[in-house]
Amino acid sequence: MEPLIKAPLQSLFQTIAQAQTEAELRQVFMAEVGQYFAAKRWKLYFLNQLPTMDGSTPPLIKKALSLDHNPVLRYLTHNHAAVHDEVILPPGVWQTICPRADHGHVMVGPIVSQGQLVGGIAVTRHRQDPKFTTVNLADLSALCLHVSTRLAVLQAKPAPIVFHNNCLTPREAQIAELVARGMTNKEIGTELWITENSVKQALKRMFRKLKVSSRAEMVAQLAS
Repeated sequence: MEPLIKAPLQSLFQTIAQAQTEAELRQVFMAEVGQYFAAKRWKLYFLNQLPTMDGSTPPLIKKALSLDHNPVLRYLTHNHAAVHDEVILPPGVWQTICPRADHGHVMVGPIVSQGQLVGGIAVTRHRQDPKFTTVNLADLSALCLHVSTRLAVLQAKPAPIVFHNNCLTPREAQIAELVARGMTNKEIGTELWITENSVKQALKRMFRKLKVSSRAEMVAQLAS
């Protein structure tokens, strides 16, 4: 039986598109992913951030990250495709490979950049919960595509402009940064998934807070 889906897939796509940093992807989007898949555990990880294997690494971690021991990770690494345990293993076999009850069912999808696997999204369920399905797998594949695309955009962005005024809200700071990059109200609205009028009203509030009368004056004050 399919688990109750508490957030539509399109909403997750929008959350990905609105993320302004990798941290936002981890905090906001991934919180929704766990709920969406009725997961016990879930994580967005990058290969260059995985722990280095040495003599002090716990045996369980070594096994989990071993391509020889972990067939799900091996499939992801070789095929750059989303997979859950029963796609490549007979029913119940995964639970003999991984002893953790909260990893009783596992599903992972690829994060790719410039043709290389750079990370993944992993979700697990308790062994007593329903197994992952082909529908779950298709949804994870779609989400991984959107995350990979958004990460490429975020990584191509210039370094954020450092402002020295902390009176702005996080959203206002985003708007100020886009103003500093020369974007119009319409372009800012498209970038942040808000209306052009919302941008206009936010700028009015920001001008009042900072006691300025123009976009250029606002940027100059924030950057000084």
